[in-house]
Order: sequence, then structure tokens, then C-alpha cells
Amino acid sequence: QVLLVESGGGLVQAGDSLKLSCAASAPPNSKYNMGWFRQAPGKERDFVAAITWSGSFPIYEDSVKGRFTISRDNAVNTIYLQMNSLKPEDTAVYYCAADPDTDYSAYYYRNYGMEFWGKGTLVTVSS
Repeated sequence: QVLLVESGGGLVQAGDSLKLSCAASAPPNSKYNMGWFRQAPGKERDFVAAITWSGSFPIYEDSVKGRFTISRDNAVNTIYLQMNSLKPEDTAVYYCAADPDTDYSAYYYRNYGMEFWGKGTLVTVSS
């Protein structure tokens, strides 16, 4: 069982930056790849970014490449999503997620998501 708690959401203007955090609680010595997903109003939840349990090989959805950066600090069991040059279309509830260290690809996460989920944090970008 992995418990995930997101923080850092809020209301910003277009072009601003925001950094989300996700604190994870997992069994000792477990290895989970982790990621961020988002759900805009009236839409399905979409994959945003992921990072391996070791903090390597970040992957991103095309719409956020070059603007968002995912990172993790295993010393404090936390992952982050640095979001720059925010656009109104980035408005969504952002979810942190974790998945056992098996399949790791944007294709897999787009279609199957991850196993464990946080409750989400709302990001609103005004124009």
C-alpha cells in the first residue's frame, strides 16, 4: 500500500510558474515508479509525466515537454512537478500516482494509469 499526498496547487496567471509536491508513504525497500496525471473539468484523467524509482529517465506528455519538469527526492520520499510557462489549458486537478517497477512508458501510463493515487490538488491558470 502506498499513500500519496499532493500539495502546491493554486490560482496563477498565464505565464506563471508553480511547483507541486507529493509526499509518499510506502513499505520499506519498496520500489515504485511515480508520476503525475491531470483531469480537466469535463475530461478524462490524462498522463502528464513519470519518473523511475531511482529518479532516472523522466518521461512527459507532449503538451508539457519543455515546460514541466518531474523530479524526486527519495531521501524525503517526495516527488515534484515544476510547471513553468503555465497556460489556461493546464487548468486541472493534478494527481500524484505510484506504480510497481514493472512497465514504464508513456504509452502504458496513458492507457492503464498507475496503481496508487493521491486525492489531487487543483491548479487554475487564468488568462
